[in-house]
Amino acid sequence: METALPTDPGKKIRDNVWIVLSIIGALVLFLFALDLMVSSLQHLSRNVTETILLATANPFTALFIGLLVTAMLQSSSTTTSLVVALVASGAITLQNAIPIIMGANIGTTITSTIVALGFINRRKEFKRAVAAGTYHDFFNILTTVVLFPLEYYYGFLSGISDWLARRFFTPTAHPVEETIKPISSLFGPVVRGLSDLIPSPFVLALLAVIMLFCSILIFRKLISDLLKARSPEVFSRFFFKSQLKSFGWGLLTTAAIRSSTITTSVVVPIVAKKIATLRQAAPFIMGANVGTTITAFIAAALNANTSSAISIAIAHFLFNFIGVLLFFPIPVLRRLPMELASGLGKLTLKYRLVGFVYLLLTFFFIPFSLIYFNRDATESLHLTYAATAPGEPKVYYRVVTQMNKRTQSGEWVRYEGNAETITDQEPSLIYPVYVKNATLFVGDQMFLFNRPGFCWDGEDGQGKYRVCIDQVLQHMALANISFDSVYVYKQHYVEDGDTRPDHRYYYSAAHKILLQHEELVTPDSAVVREKLLKFEPQ
Repeated sequence: METALPTDPGKKIRDNVWIVLSIIGALVLFLFALDLMVSSLQHLSRNVTETILLATANPFTALFIGLLVTAMLQSSSTTTSLVVALVASGAITLQNAIPIIMGANIGTTITSTIVALGFINRRKEFKRAVAAGTYHDFFNILTTVVLFPLEYYYGFLSGISDWLARRFFTPTAHPVEETIKPISSLFGPVVRGLSDLIPSPFVLALLAVIMLFCSILIFRKLISDLLKARSPEVFSRFFFKSQLKSFGWGLLTTAAIRSSTITTSVVVPIVAKKIATLRQAAPFIMGANVGTTITAFIAAALNANTSSAISIAIAHFLFNFIGVLLFFPIPVLRRLPMELASGLGKLTLKYRLVGFVYLLLTFFFIPFSLIYFNRDATESLHLTYAATAPGEPKVYYRVVTQMNKRTQSGEWVRYEGNAETITDQEPSLIYPVYVKNATLFVGDQMFLFNRPGFCWDGEDGQGKYRVCIDQVLQHMALANISFDSVYVYKQHYVEDGDTRPDHRYYYSAAHKILLQHEELVTPDSAVVREKLLKFEPQ
């Protein structure tokens, strides 16, 4: 009779301590990498900033960027962390970032699909593996099919998330160098030291991406080892006992790992080997989709002084949560992604090449086609202005505008100096801009395109004011161009005893840009403070 070897309790304690320390180390690495990423993105050159803005101004291009980057990294957490950093640093706006998040949700499903195709030499398991692997695909694709048009035409997600963020934060245009504050007193000096040691923002951004990716890989490896330690049968009984329990465990385990890739990929062999059915595993995958949004919330919480960072985290959560509300409680809709996944599984069993064709179509051909047919969806303008402050010499600045023609949203990026002196300069201001209900919103200001005499009240750092439409000029010649339908606005501060002069602004209704800004010294005389010198469509 054999005697069981005594277990070493000290080894078990050491293993548990090692796991805890590894998790803490990965979390610290993640936070530091995110802080470094935000800092480096703030100091990118003008050309790089304009390239990012131009690429993401087209929602279809932004969707493909999120899909492709996530498919290559096989981690939506890394992509969403980068997006939060880009939004927090002012490189892209909330409206341009949301399609990237949608693309990241689709791109992350490529891993489970590839895992499913790995069963191609096991005929009996292949159909179930493909159904389980592509269920995540169809769930996110169908959610995107519903929400992308709503965002594209009406700003559905950006509007709701921005409204929720406004309950606690007030968005405005900030100087880029002052937008982000150090995450903590611990990381601040280290980031500044690295920035002094490595002056290139490209190298710092690359280093931050590597550290960010490594931290998530460490989490995935630790949790993967823990899951492998238990048998699949125990795993199935524990996680898939009921639909609500399955959803809850999918949410919690993915929130802990900060990557839905590993949790959804684990489900594929479980369904393939009949340990659990697709119907049992589907709520787990939905929960994993919601759980993965914790990464964006962590990243945004570290940049809580910028409302746009909070907004994109809320938008990421809403995208996944609305998908669950659509496809979990409603029986007819719940069967839709399952039927599509099961149908593809049956088709791939009959024609093995179908799985690879589906992979190429979903992750490459269709996104490229959407980009091609929407290549003219954005308008870009380069504007040069001369500005004169009271008692100051004349200065020049340049504004690069990126506007989506259909959604009428985008941003104005300001650079100090004229075209010859800002060839590789950091932007000084980034204004979120959008047009809604014949109203132009520029940062915290708004200009209505209404009838002459129409007025509204506002408030800025200088006090309360009233703006009225003074007149609408049929034509105005400026910068060697004749602009049609130019609205003239008069701004007057209304506080008691206020002796500040009134201001007059000229805006083009067609291009939604400032043409001229005057200060009224007397009711009959004005001094030009800002004037458009160059108008260059791109």
